[in-house]
Amino acid sequence: MKLYYPWLMAILAALTLLVSNGMAITGLSVFDEALLGEFGWSRGELKFNGLITMVVTGLLAPFAGILLDRYGVRICMMVGWLFLAIAYWLYGNINGLTDMYLIHIMFSVVLVFCGLNPAVILVSTWFVARRGTAIGIALVGTSLGGAVFPQISTRLIESMGWRDAFQTEVIVPIVLLFIAFFIVRNKPADVAMSAYGGDNAVQADGSAAVLTGVAYKDAIKTSSFWSLALIAMFTFYSVLGVSAHLFLYMRDLAFTPAVAANAISTFFLCALVGKFIFGLSADYIDQRKVFYGNIFVMLVGAVMLAAMQTPLVWFSVVLFGLGWGASIP
Repeated sequence: MKLYYPWLMAILAALTLLVSNGMAITGLSVFDEALLGEFGWSRGELKFNGLITMVVTGLLAPFAGILLDRYGVRICMMVGWLFLAIAYWLYGNINGLTDMYLIHIMFSVVLVFCGLNPAVILVSTWFVARRGTAIGIALVGTSLGGAVFPQISTRLIESMGWRDAFQTEVIVPIVLLFIAFFIVRNKPADVAMSAYGGDNAVQADGSAAVLTGVAYKDAIKTSSFWSLALIAMFTFYSVLGVSAHLFLYMRDLAFTPAVAANAISTFFLCALVGKFIFGLSADYIDQRKVFYGNIFVMLVGAVMLAAMQTPLVWFSVVLFGLGWGASIP
């Protein structure tokens, strides 16, 4: 067991991203119709919650980084899962917009303590020689969260109503809290290991090849750096917008809630496939050409989605998901 502990950390990092992204961002949209029906809010009022989550997450990120360095990923993850459990319990008892907005501030705490940054830190601490592979395993969780939780939540809403659905899902972060306490360890030194697994792991020796690049101060002087930064910003903006509104969009086109949830899952599964297909292609074809190709595929999907034509929906979801997933590798 100890021999494979590093890979266990990579898998737990993937599970962490699956749950944090799925429950705090991508899985929430299936609740939208029920919330709008009960409270009579406008869509703008409802969707303001996503802006709150992202802005507060950005503001908290530097401070969370300090805490991650000081106390370690394990303790911070436990705090994040506790916040998520409380937030979902409270979500099932909201009575107005203010209640919902405050809960989305709590989701920001979840994302900075159980999101991408701590997951990558955890994996990077445990791996050197195969760090890229391990981080790739972890990042699978970001797509799977968007595929899994819309399905779970839709079925719970249909069987018990949206309030009980929120409170039933509390069990997920509680389980993750115990996993963090009993299994997650910040670094190899925290586990008594007679061997780190040879080539499989980790920081046993410093002989692993390390990719090199230009210094940060030199990178920010290049047009390529800022071009990639802008592309990342705009693609993530569009992806978050589409994933947040796709469920209601599908309902507007008279699809059933189950089918609308399937569209969200299809979107994120295609993103997962895109990561592998275009990532593999980049090893054999000029990377810039591959990059142009996946951005073009994403653009075609976006245009088709904007047409709001029922026959085009599934094509647009597939293409948009493939293109976005591909942009990451």
